[in-house]
Amino acid sequence: MPFRTLGLTIGVVLLLAFVERPSSLSITSDSRYRSPPWEPPCGFTESIEIVCLIIFTLDLAVKSYLIGWDEFRKNKWLMSYTIVTSVSIIDWVLSISMVCDEDPLKNEEWKLYFRNLSTSLTSLLVLLTTANNPDVMIPAYSLNRGYAIFFVSFSVIGTYCLMNLLTAIIYNQFRGYLLMSVQTSIIRRRLGIRAAFQVLSSHNEENAARERVPIDVVLQVMSRIKMQSYYREAITTKSRQYETEGFMNRDQFKHIFDELDKDRIEEHPSVPQYNSMGLQKLQVIFSHYYFAVFSNAVAMAHVVCICAVLVLNSEKSTAEKDNHYMENTCFIIYYLFEMCVKIFALGWKGYLSYRNNIFDGFLTILLLVLQITIYVTYGLTHSHMSPSSQGMFSLREMVRFVNMLIVFRFLRIIPDIKLMALVASTLLDLVKNLRAFAGILVVVYYIFAVFGIWLFEGVIKPPAHMSVPYNTTMENTTSNFSSECGTYEQLGYWPNNFDDFAGAIILLYDIMIVNNWQAFMDAYTRYTTEWSKIYFVCWWFTSSVMWVNLFVALILENFTYKWDRSHSCSVTDVDRIRYEATVQLMFKEQVKEPTEEELLCQLQQHRHLHLRWGHTTQTYSETMAVQEGETELLESRAH
Repeated sequence: MPFRTLGLTIGVVLLLAFVERPSSLSITSDSRYRSPPWEPPCGFTESIEIVCLIIFTLDLAVKSYLIGWDEFRKNKWLMSYTIVTSVSIIDWVLSISMVCDEDPLKNEEWKLYFRNLSTSLTSLLVLLTTANNPDVMIPAYSLNRGYAIFFVSFSVIGTYCLMNLLTAIIYNQFRGYLLMSVQTSIIRRRLGIRAAFQVLSSHNEENAARERVPIDVVLQVMSRIKMQSYYREAITTKSRQYETEGFMNRDQFKHIFDELDKDRIEEHPSVPQYNSMGLQKLQVIFSHYYFAVFSNAVAMAHVVCICAVLVLNSEKSTAEKDNHYMENTCFIIYYLFEMCVKIFALGWKGYLSYRNNIFDGFLTILLLVLQITIYVTYGLTHSHMSPSSQGMFSLREMVRFVNMLIVFRFLRIIPDIKLMALVASTLLDLVKNLRAFAGILVVVYYIFAVFGIWLFEGVIKPPAHMSVPYNTTMENTTSNFSSECGTYEQLGYWPNNFDDFAGAIILLYDIMIVNNWQAFMDAYTRYTTEWSKIYFVCWWFTSSVMWVNLFVALILENFTYKWDRSHSCSVTDVDRIRYEATVQLMFKEQVKEPTEEELLCQLQQHRHLHLRWGHTTQTYSETMAVQEGETELLESRAH
């Protein structure tokens, strides 16, 4: 577009500021002598402005077409040009929607949400979390549909673009910090292993010259190290592979400690051996995968029956409802049969070596005990008994508890479905890996709770006529107290306060999940000062924005790694994926292994290690002293 045309358009837009309300078209600016200025008719300046905005939009479209979108995005001036034009278009739409009527006394939106800078920023911040949507928009939207453009645009840009972009940034930073931590851990481990090899190989000059370690020395050191038994057994087993040679070189010595990166695979006892051919066939049948599938189908059918009974009873009165506890008996007998045949096929130790069998067997025995208790208490027929008759438990309560356990028992299908097994495995790994993360979160909760008590203890007090004795029910109380809809008082949030530590923790949790968190911030602002908003905004940013996103990042990293590795695996291989899903292996491709020169340089400069290099010999006492120190070093690496 010609420069002159664009420059003229810019000049016209800037000159509109002299004509728009409040108009500058008066002889003097002295308020004592100034006559009412000439005001342009409604829509006059808006028409000129839209023509200019169309020219700017065409200019942007032509430039983006000529230089290409990739170059367009790299040009900061063009991106700023685009943002300013977009904001100007939104401003023009709002001006048209108000039909030139900007009287603040008639503007309910202004009075409620935008009466000053502090209130406006608070309203938009809460809108960013969607906690006050659509409440913040309703007063303006009820007057004109066009107002929705502002709020929808803000939500799309802020909530769905910027906040998700912030999540991506936090995830990327978290991954970078985690990768750096893993890199440091790998270097420390490699240093320890290299130092151990140097100490063990320097027992005699020949081994030091040929850079090898005797196998019997390695096994002797491993027998003295304090570490978890399955790590010691794995490293010892891998070391014995070189017994025929009698020695292992530096690379072989390094690789035997790769077992420290892996978790434990549970070893299941061998199945019983039966001499009878018939018993052997039954053992094969009851230990087969399809028998487990059939049992899961029975459990699903039981859950479906319970759901059907609940739906049928939902339309009946309390007296007409049938508890249907007799129907559970057949399924419970089958569950007991399944448990017995599994014990027959796997043996007691083999049956108990599977955690899902322990879970399944415990619930089966509990269901059997409850069903027998129902029969003993109410008899085989309960027509003469009132379902709501009260003993220690009513019949209906016991049946409900049985049904709840039956539905809970249906979770046994999780290990047999690949995707659900991956999800469950991810959750179990999170419990192990979140100890440091949860510890920091607890500390942050503690700090904010203590500061909250210091700042706001006893600030909010209910009206005197609302206070009632502790043992008085709410039905027996009446109150003439009234408050504005949606406020702390109207919503009855009185238990959420900073009057004690436990209450402060719950209040901080309520704010973290950002549901109606603006009600708490508004209440403490009204009862204290506007500066109290800083406390709540800081906690929202720390907990909801940072920690929740970090938690999501950890879940994504763990699950993505397992998902990528599970495509070629069966359900039975999920345990092996979990076995190899340590942090070191997750970042194996991104972690840079230190070179031999780097390791030697750091070992020679280490303050606490005094290693001898070359063909020098050591006395026996020096060797044993260094070996003791290396044992402690390996123990620390293992832990």
